[in-house]
Amino acid sequence: MRTTAESIEIAPATAAAIELSLVVPIFNEEDSVGPLIARIQEAMVGYGQPWELILVDDGSTDATLANARAAIGRDGLDLYVVALQRNFGQTAAMQAGITQARGRLIATLDGDLQNDPKDIPEMVRELERRELDLLVGWRKNRQDGLLLRKVPSWIANRLIGRITGVRLHDYGCSLKIYRGSVIKQVKLMGEMHRFIPAWVAGVVPSSRIGEMPVTHHARQHGVSKYGISRTFRVILDLLSVMFFMRFKARPGHFFGSLGLGLGALSGVILAYLFVDKFILGNDIGTRPLFMIGVMLFLSAVQLITTGILAEMIARTYYRDDSSVSYIVRDVYNGEQQTP
Repeated sequence: MRTTAESIEIAPATAAAIELSLVVPIFNEEDSVGPLIARIQEAMVGYGQPWELILVDDGSTDATLANARAAIGRDGLDLYVVALQRNFGQTAAMQAGITQARGRLIATLDGDLQNDPKDIPEMVRELERRELDLLVGWRKNRQDGLLLRKVPSWIANRLIGRITGVRLHDYGCSLKIYRGSVIKQVKLMGEMHRFIPAWVAGVVPSSRIGEMPVTHHARQHGVSKYGISRTFRVILDLLSVMFFMRFKARPGHFFGSLGLGLGALSGVILAYLFVDKFILGNDIGTRPLFMIGVMLFLSAVQLITTGILAEMIARTYYRDDSSVSYIVRDVYNGEQQTP
């Protein structure tokens, strides 16, 4: 089947038949996508429940899409290939796959062969046994460079855990198992896939989020899409997460609190200068303190009005939350193609 819609409506009876959806964002992984599909099929042989594989091609410029489509129709494989119109980033690609997923449970993993699909059945059993809504993989023996990957990741994981309150060893592992009904309540944007456990904690109690050690392999093909510059983006994203977790529904409280604080300080300064000018008779026109008091007052007014505007925007956001951060060009599966 082929469509240009942003998402596909699937009949409820068909959706109910799928127990597990595997979502894999891929970008310029032409050498990895074939072995990846083979490994997933091998890993899921003994699963025993209906499952599907959704590959999301994030605007690859090599043969990734063609190699993925070549596996359509393979025996024992229910494969959908979602082709995005251009490169929107891993988070948007992951959101596109989750939107298309029909399974009661949804698993996500990377397309570079570093995650091992053999861990998925055991993670599903562990999620059900512990009655979790999200089970995160922990790359306990990570096969990456020490200085450029492990050390920044170690620092980021502890910082994220301290700020968000969801303490995990490995926020960056893409191998995760979700309950579909839960993850579909979370809207992923920007580069926020690293903070999915924190976003999920805004929907369910953090006690329903767990982790388990998983296998991690060294990259075999292609090059990593991440560098040391990711560290700075993580810091900025973390500040955004902290703001959204605490003030998403009430941004006016954040800006208003700052505005009232500056306004109070401005009031004290201007009251002092009033007494100094009109009671003591001193000249205040050229004093730096006078300019500071005026600037603090103007800043307070600006912050309070910004908070009011933020409240209006937040209410608009909650009324209309149907926008998406990606555009689907085509969706392919084993059925007859239609325009």
